[in-house]
Amino acid sequence: MEQVARYMVLAGVVLAVAGLALWAGARLGLGRLPGDIVIDRGNVKFAFPIVTSIILSIVLTVVLNVVVRTWR
Repeated sequence: MEQVARYMVLAGVVLAVAGLALWAGARLGLGRLPGDIVIDRGNVKFAFPIVTSIILSIVLTVVLNVVVRTWR
């Protein structure tokens, strides 16, 4: 039971960090970069942040590679 509690606390910390990252990213303009596709017609708004996705993918790849290499 104690191990389940640890995993829940860890999941909460991860969610809090992810929330802070999303909040900071929105303040920095992520999601509205040049190249992001936004279609706004009447009551429908479609947004596909392709450039933001590419940038986040590159950043996460670098961060995860650094983490994995430091644990080896």
